[in-house]
Amino acid sequence: MPDAAPDPLTWLTELEGVPSAFAAARDGIDALLRDRGLRRTSPDQTTESLLRGAHASGVLEGSTSSLEEVRDGSGDEIAQAAVRVSTGVLGLVPVIGTSPLQAFARLHALAGKGVVEDERLGRPVSAEGAERLNALATTLLGTSVPALIVAALVHAEIVTVAPFASHNGIVARAAERLVMVARGVDPASVVVPEAGHLALRPQYESNLRGYRDGGRGGLHAWLLYAAEAVTAGVEHSPLSGG
Repeated sequence: MPDAAPDPLTWLTELEGVPSAFAAARDGIDALLRDRGLRRTSPDQTTESLLRGAHASGVLEGSTSSLEEVRDGSGDEIAQAAVRVSTGVLGLVPVIGTSPLQAFARLHALAGKGVVEDERLGRPVSAEGAERLNALATTLLGTSVPALIVAALVHAEIVTVAPFASHNGIVARAAERLVMVARGVDPASVVVPEAGHLALRPQYESNLRGYRDGGRGGLHAWLLYAAEAVTAGVEHSPLSGG
């Protein structure tokens, strides 16, 4: 039999500080879930995590709605887009593992519904965007590096490539959460990575710029930042009492 293709992301695990940073972030998630292991995580806790995530993601996208407005359904258009995505994201867990492109397209279709013309929903707006999404999907199907690294890479790629006609940040942050769930890091989706990014907003935005423009160094810095953001996302989980 021919040798298996090499993992395309192994080199990321060799960047200084990256393995230990993500191991610490994963330990924080595991501790949260273990501490609550005496009773099953409830659907209400998952719903609350998704709601908090939708609010945070919407704010990062430009929404001015409060969490309470999002909770009672009176949020602005951006917040409503984020809520639509949060409502549908967990249904894509079986899809992301076999057809990442379909999952990304569906996330955008949810976000852009009623805002973007139907024929543009889920479709890349440029040849470059389509090429980068295809490459990302191929990478996802070919890697077994730690899931939090994969999630961070998916997030940064979608934000910075901006392949869709709208809501790329909302799609990217939902895709990060989706990878964390699908790859078994947070099966009940009770961590709130979007709120972690909002809590660290200046670093979030500067590291995304670095990822886009800074080559290997920018990627390295983004990964170290992303591990910190996951830890902040644990602190915003409904299980943490926050």
